[in-house]
Amino acid sequence: MDIATFEPANQVDRDRLMGHCQDFARWVKLSGSPDELASMKEVQAKIANYGYRTKLILHDAYISLPGTARVVVDGVDLTAITHSFSRPSPEGGLSAPLAYLGEGTDVDFAGRDVRGCIVMVEGIASPAVAVRAARAGAVGQLHISPHEHLHEMCISPVWGSPSLQTLGDLPTTVTCTISDADGGKLRDRLAAGEAPAVTLHATVDTGWRKTPILQADLDGPEPNGPFVLFSGHHDTWYYGVMDNGSANATMLETARLLALGQQSWRRGVRFCFWSGHSHGRYSGSAWYVDNHWAELERRCAVHVNVDSTGGIGASVMTEGAVASELAALAAGVVKAETNAEHEGRRVGRNSDMSFWGVGIPTLFGSLSHQPPSPVKMRNPLGWWWHTPHDLLDKIDPDNLARDTRVFVSALWRLVTDARLPMNYDDHATALQAELGKLTAALGDRMDLSDLVAATTALQRTAAAVKGEDTAVNNALMAASRALVPVDYTAGDRFSHDPALPQKPWPVMEPIRTLAAAKSNDDIRFARVEAVRARNRMVNAVQAATRALAKVA
Repeated sequence: MDIATFEPANQVDRDRLMGHCQDFARWVKLSGSPDELASMKEVQAKIANYGYRTKLILHDAYISLPGTARVVVDGVDLTAITHSFSRPSPEGGLSAPLAYLGEGTDVDFAGRDVRGCIVMVEGIASPAVAVRAARAGAVGQLHISPHEHLHEMCISPVWGSPSLQTLGDLPTTVTCTISDADGGKLRDRLAAGEAPAVTLHATVDTGWRKTPILQADLDGPEPNGPFVLFSGHHDTWYYGVMDNGSANATMLETARLLALGQQSWRRGVRFCFWSGHSHGRYSGSAWYVDNHWAELERRCAVHVNVDSTGGIGASVMTEGAVASELAALAAGVVKAETNAEHEGRRVGRNSDMSFWGVGIPTLFGSLSHQPPSPVKMRNPLGWWWHTPHDLLDKIDPDNLARDTRVFVSALWRLVTDARLPMNYDDHATALQAELGKLTAALGDRMDLSDLVAATTALQRTAAAVKGEDTAVNNALMAASRALVPVDYTAGDRFSHDPALPQKPWPVMEPIRTLAAAKSNDDIRFARVEAVRARNRMVNAVQAATRALAKVA
């Protein structure tokens, strides 16, 4: 093999990928289960055969496995499921008045007295609705699926295993989901003024379990030098051949091909296969960050995540999530391997994105998506997502090879480019746009000119960084440690924000609150935290600018 002309993405083996998927299709991999561990050991043997040092870590995680469920309406059983971290129902079930709250938004809950009620809401179960239901004093949740299929979900808003401080934030309701047809009938009866007798039955096994993490390393030129992290979860709902068997196949094929060109690497690579994604609200990756924080802060340059590759019908290649500083890399590899114009989207609060507090920028997660559908889903991964129908027949071999080429191409760039492909002038440009919106919304309530000026200096300094030596790469990583935490967290680098939607630069949420305040007193109270948020942002932007100025 001529390493000078080696292009690993061109070597992706479709048949090998499907062989991995066939292996994963044999296992139901519930977090902490014997089958999950057996499957993980098979992965360990395969990746070790490619030359990687492997370590199988077993750690304690707080895991919730849903059991049987049924919903009884006027004595008639409806097909139903319950959810991870639902409360189990009392003996005889939970009976309470039923209250319909639309999609369960803040507006839907506002002004409604649902204390002691079962709230019925449209859509797939979510942590956000669980939080609203608990705050409103509801005792149960009944979700209406967008179609006939019932989607397994984890409804805990606590990122990772709960601590003594967050234990009280776990869901407090008995939660079930029924089909759109059954839910529609109940909705119509309530609209007609009827009061159907509803009882929720749910069994849920929640507690501490030993769960595995597989770590596999291959070094760059420096054994203790920088590395790129490539991760995906291994646990599944049911057989989970797409979610996340196909992604694990992508990881294995990427590991094989990268290793063939190791002599060209400028930095190392680490693969991590997580447990606890589906049944522990990212307990594996959260634990890993907490227990490897110093090493990650010192050595990890970029986190690439992979989820649900190669689905049948997944023709949309323009929406893969990416941090703004990696957007050019994402667009380049997607264009090169698929000819699609990657538009990207902001990385969401999902997909084992546990690394933002450390200051590590993120690329991808799910990459290929279904075209728009009249069925309102929480994500575009296919109607079979989180159902027993996620089987081998949901994988398109050509789509799987296509998606894998994108990941191989991205990882190859990240380990071989002389200069890390992180553009903090792009990050500064995105922040400038956000500050423009905030300045307009604030009026004369707060002066953001210092933050605007600092961001302009960041953009100018980042654009002036032209080199590609070790000092430049160190400066880029130092800038990420300052900027990523304020871009994607509320500001605490050592804890994990709740698994709830966040706006860009969550650190600036107090400034948004000030902009929206109505009364004079509210404006004065809001300004207290808003000033602190502005100071935090200025400090972070200036720290990044100082790091980059050393090599500009």
